[in-house]
Amino acid sequence: MSRLVEGEWVAEEDIETDEDGEFKRQASAFRGRIGTDEFPVESGRYHVYISRACPWAHRVAMTRALKGLDDAISLSLVEPVRYDDGWEFSDTYPDPLHGADYLRELYVRADPEFTGRPTVPVLWDREEGTVVNNESEEIMRMLDVAGHELATRDVDLYPEGYRDEVDRLIEDIYDPINNGVYRAGFAESQAAYDRAVDDLFDALDRYDARLADRRYLAGDRLTEADLAMFATLVRFDHVYHTHFKCNRRAIHEYENLWGYTKDIYTTPGIERTVNMDHIVRHYYVSHGDVNPKRLVPTGPDVDFTEGHDRDRLPGGPPEEL
Repeated sequence: MSRLVEGEWVAEEDIETDEDGEFKRQASAFRGRIGTDEFPVESGRYHVYISRACPWAHRVAMTRALKGLDDAISLSLVEPVRYDDGWEFSDTYPDPLHGADYLRELYVRADPEFTGRPTVPVLWDREEGTVVNNESEEIMRMLDVAGHELATRDVDLYPEGYRDEVDRLIEDIYDPINNGVYRAGFAESQAAYDRAVDDLFDALDRYDARLADRRYLAGDRLTEADLAMFATLVRFDHVYHTHFKCNRRAIHEYENLWGYTKDIYTTPGIERTVNMDHIVRHYYVSHGDVNPKRLVPTGPDVDFTEGHDRDRLPGGPPEEL
């Protein structure tokens, strides 16, 4: 994949894999924190760059929406399809802060010697003129916890008494599910693909069973762990099932995971963060190595708004929603 090398753009086609053909995800480079002396909590100071297509950025967008941070922390989009020049801005989706053409320009502003792939989400500090953080899990947590004093809704996605379990769940679903679909889709050997798919569906089966008697992953409360899981599940049948060859089973074929996905989707504030057109076009058009003809499928025909029976279980969305 194309990347910056010491601040210079290098176009590459190779996917990052190890000697066994296993996909290896790049570590995030910027790890600053809102709520410190360097990056204090201030309304209007921070801006988030996302793609509606990206599941990692999606968890940040959902947190911002649920917390009611729209006025305190601004947000803008990149074009959904990513070509050899990386994530780009356009007349439809401009960079409102710098007028940049490409996301990589912001990385070089923050670090002229940056080496790596410019990824979304990006949390930008207007005051310091730099990237605070580009790790989705950490940005989600910052918006939820440090940003709580700026929120217009009293929504706590990392509540006391649940925190250890939420952290455990986020870690547990990351490799086999969130990253597992990529491990399958970008595998460059049969053995690597088989391992990824086995891990993925073992985990999905396990969580389908877990959700039989609890409304949310941690029990009766909507938490950050649910946002992390939902970002993968809502993309699964349209993208990962076919494009990444994760076709052992679709999510709508799981009794509990499917009801759970619809429950999260219909939670007030979530639907507006989902753009299925951006999601589908991004994966099928951007990944020419996986889909050389870049044909975009027209299905499947699934309805995230149809009824579910998850309200039979204890708990529900925060009252503020």
